[in-house]
Parts: sequence; C-alpha cells; structure tokens
Amino acid sequence: MLDAIRWDADLIHRYDQDGPRYTLYPTPLQFNSNLGSFDLLYALRSSRQAARPLSLYIHLPFCADICYHCPRNKVISKDRERASTYLAQLAKEIELIGCHLSQDQVVEQLHFGGGTPTFLTHAELRGLMSHLREHFNLQNDDHGDFSIDIDPRRADWPTMGLLRELGFNRINIGLTDLDPDVQRAINRIQTLQQTQTVIEAARTLQFRSIQLDLSYGLPLQTPERFAHTITAVIALQPERVSVSSYWHVPERHMAQRKINAAELPTRSDMLAMLQHSVEQLTRAGYRYIGMDLFALPDDELAMAQEDGALQRSFQGYTTHGHCDLVGLGVSAISQIGDLYCQNNSDITLYQQSLAQGQLATVRGLRCNQDDQIRHYTIQALLCDFELRFDEIESIFGVSFKVYFEETWPVLEQMAADGLIQLSADAMTILPAGRLLVHAVCMQFDHCLPPRPASRLLHAM
Repeated sequence: MLDAIRWDADLIHRYDQDGPRYTLYPTPLQFNSNLGSFDLLYALRSSRQAARPLSLYIHLPFCADICYHCPRNKVISKDRERASTYLAQLAKEIELIGCHLSQDQVVEQLHFGGGTPTFLTHAELRGLMSHLREHFNLQNDDHGDFSIDIDPRRADWPTMGLLRELGFNRINIGLTDLDPDVQRAINRIQTLQQTQTVIEAARTLQFRSIQLDLSYGLPLQTPERFAHTITAVIALQPERVSVSSYWHVPERHMAQRKINAAELPTRSDMLAMLQHSVEQLTRAGYRYIGMDLFALPDDELAMAQEDGALQRSFQGYTTHGHCDLVGLGVSAISQIGDLYCQNNSDITLYQQSLAQGQLATVRGLRCNQDDQIRHYTIQALLCDFELRFDEIESIFGVSFKVYFEETWPVLEQMAADGLIQLSADAMTILPAGRLLVHAVCMQFDHCLPPRPASRLLHAM
C-alpha cells in the first residue's frame, strides 16, 4: 500500500508556482510547424506494421453556453447546423486516418471530449459511433475503456441510455463548484440535482466509472464554501475526483475577461481550499493518484498504481499508455510512436482542409532520445512516485547521475527539504512531496528556463 500524502505548509509555500501538467513531454508548447500530414501518415504506417493497439480521442467542440473560466478549444453556438457541418468533415478525417490502419489494431480506449459532446443529437451520436466502428476495430464486449465528457445540464436519462447502448462505460462530469454565487460568477448554473440525476442514471445503467471534475480558485470561492462542495461530492461517491486549480489568464482566453479579478480568492485561500480538499477526500478513503486526481482504492487507476502499471498520456492517467493515440477533430493531438502531431485549432481551417480531401495536421514534434529519456523519467515520477536509475540505464544506455549531472544538486536540495529520498540507485517522492511531484518533474524539463533550487515552479 502506498503511503498517504502529507500536507506540509512550508514545502507548499516554498515550491509553489505555476508549471506544466505533463500529459505530454515535450509539451505542446514545443510543437512546431515543420511536421505535417505526411509525417502523420508515415507514423500510421509504422503503427499498422507493428500492429499496435489504439486509443482514440474525438474532439467535439460545441457548447450551447459559455463558461467564463473554461480554457478548452470550444465553439459557442445554439445553431445545430454548425455541428452537422463539422461532423461531415470529421467523418472524412475518420475515413482518411482509418484507411492507413488495420482492423487487427484493436481500439482499447475511446474518449469523446469537448466542448459538450452531448450537444450532438441522438441521431448524430449514433451516426458518429457507427462511422467509427466502420473504420476502426472498436471492442464490442464492453472490455474497452470508452469514456465521454458529460455536462449534466445537457444530458438526461434517455441520453445516458443511448451512450450506454453505444458502448460508453465511463463518464467524466464537469461539476466545477456547487455554490450558486460561484456558479453565477462563471456563468455555469448547475444544480446538485442535475448532477445526481446523471449519476443515478449511470449507476442504474451500469457505467463502470464516474469522475467528477472540480476547480478551486474561482471568483467568490472561499475555503468554507468549497469544503461544502467537497462534502457533497463525497456523498455522491464517484470513483474518481479531480480537484484542479483555475488559471486566470484573460490575455489568452477571452471569456475569462468577463470574470471580475477582484473576486478571485487570494493565494492563501486557494492553498486552504487545496488542503481541506486533500484532507476531506483522504479521510473519505480516496487515494491521491497524482496531478490533482483522487480515486477510490478499488478503482482501476488506483490498482494499476499499486501494481506499478499506471501510465500517463495526453488523456491523463491511464492503463493504456502502450497504445498509439489517434486524435480526431479540431485541435486534437495524436501520439504515435515517437511522433506528436496536432490538428489545426481553427475550426474553419480544420474544415477547409478536410473539405479539400487533406488532413488538418499543422504542427507537431518528433521526439529524440533526450526527449524520450526525460519523458520516461517524468512519467515514472508522476505515476509511481519513484524512479529506479538502473531502468533508465538499461533502456537508454546512459548513467542517470552523469546524464543529469547539472540537476543533481537541485535533487539533493529537494532531498534535504524532505520532498524526495535519494539513494545510490533510486529517487522516491516522499508523502510530503507528492502534491509537489511536478515541481520535481520540472527539474528534468529542458524546455523550461533555469530555476533556482529554492524556488521551483509548480502547478496546483
């Protein structure tokens, strides 16, 4: 059994700053326009020849209403025709990609993200799944890991029944916060009853897993108010709970300009919200998986972490990191072998490319050995809270301590501070350092500017 995390206010304050979440390494900020559709097709051929299993991500960007805090690539519209036009081009992309893969390549994992996937009509959802099954080998025996993002304001019992019929067995529910004042401040009015209805339907229909996604640091939030939300969430007993911090970057996300910055909580209050959340969830039996995610001990991710089989990909923590990830839709990212590539983030340009019979791949990155070494190191720390140096040396033929010679003094400082334990053959993230595991990971990120050992970057 992994040790529980331990809150250490001194370490949190010392090492607390913003930084990457490392769903990918190198991160998408390092992607460049030197790669395009030819590189993707070459990678797909290699995937087919190796008969590697697949994970599919489908981006459905439409939302009927705007949530001011949301940083996702989305299209706000009540015009259903826009979705029809988009689906027609998405179907072409499915065909163009699918013909370069083999029916021998089983799709082990599928995720519909957004936006609000249930913005689509029932007929559109049926058509999309039918087209996917025509061009990819989706498992039909419910053994696949098929998930979808759900907005309880846009889903009801018939919708949940349809999703289960189509093969979905996991749902991610955006909840954010249950306090009415906070909801009004971010333009997302969502009652507890709406969320309970979706969860009740999912339980009755035997969905395998439910995840609730919360955010702290939103306008008008206080530690006391957020604690009430956590209490209500625990009563719902989802298998997984994500508690992530809100990043207020209005210069990057236009909708965030509608948020009154004067109403945002102080950093001290944000840390109190995080601390109370950690304490409440762990007392309720949830285990901290890492990077904002908590899970019940019998959840698949918790058991995989216990067995040393947990992995991390663009979709977050997973047990399917061995799969090639194929991203479909506007802004979607693919991860195939050592290649990362991304579709155009502009929906108009995405649709124009496919209307001309061309893939919409516009940028990406091919990982070299240094990227692979750092990726392996970061993933081991994020998933296992431990890294054995002999594994790096066996896989890549390098001495860990020599390769990361410049980083070693910082690691020694972290060990002295109690974040990690260093030995001759391994480094381990200690319970007091687990909430700061990405601060450790950032020491292995060669894309970031140099950082002093006394003030490391950290993303809550």
